Amino acid sequence: MSETVTISPTKAWMVSLRLRTLPLALASIVTGSAIAGWQGHFKPVVALLALLTAALLQILSNLANDYGDSVKGSDDHGRLGPLRGMQLGVITREQMKLALILAIVLSLLSGATLIAVACEKPADILGFLVLGVLSVIAAITYTMGTRPYGYMGLGDLSVLIFFGWLSVGGSYYLQTGAFHTIVMLPATACGLLAAAVLNINNLRDIETDRLNGKNTLAVRLGPQRARYYHACLLACAVICLAIFTLLELRNLVGWLFALAVPALYMQARYVLHEPNPSGIRPMLEKTVKCALLINILFAVGLLFS
Repeated sequence: MSETVTISPTKAWMVSLRLRTLPLALASIVTGSAIAGWQGHFKPVVALLALLTAALLQILSNLANDYGDSVKGSDDHGRLGPLRGMQLGVITREQMKLALILAIVLSLLSGATLIAVACEKPADILGFLVLGVLSVIAAITYTMGTRPYGYMGLGDLSVLIFFGWLSVGGSYYLQTGAFHTIVMLPATACGLLAAAVLNINNLRDIETDRLNGKNTLAVRLGPQRARYYHACLLACAVICLAIFTLLELRNLVGWLFALAVPALYMQARYVLHEPNPSGIRPMLEKTVKCALLINILFAVGLLFS
């Protein structure tokens, strides 16, 4: 974008918070809680605290990304995505630093409360404290610091770990007090769907990211292979849910998530055949909605099983 855009400070902050990304962050907690509920161990207070912590961590990550990309010059007027508050000059570095500090404090307080309520064993308390600190560090260092891992093509792996394995597995463990390897199948599916959202974002900005030295996985793969990669992410997520359903549910209602498969197929087909980054732009919101839909349908299918 090259045109001058003027927005109010309030709207600038809302854009930087990227609240539309929150449902995807919360979907993994819903999935983990649904599996716990399916096994008769649902704990509403723990689930709510886990949702709050996940939302705060996502907001922290969004603000850190805004700050890091702006400082490094990746959020320039050539990118196809929406202009951020710092990019427009409406939010200063000092203001964003204060917002980051507040988000860190709130995330740590929420996480500590979650651990205090859910954990009884000293080992569990220590383990989740470490995971909580790592989650905060991961949210900050995606684009901030001297060697941000988002600029090295490691963002997709981080999303798989934190939006999939840790969010689903962690919320499940905090409610059941046990861990079962079968949970890793829906956890992996959630992580892959979140990675697909990130990949669409990176495909949209692939040219400006390459010019600014932001070597996302999409940049490293190249435009066409990144499109094949996107289709693989969606397909593998469905396969993980299908294997879990075959092994654990063995009834038709457990296949409720399959209702979202046509939407995923149409999206993958569009991405594979759309050659222009500008044409990818509308797919970001649609990818979020598709990922959210299949997660919700899977959770509902579990509860009615």
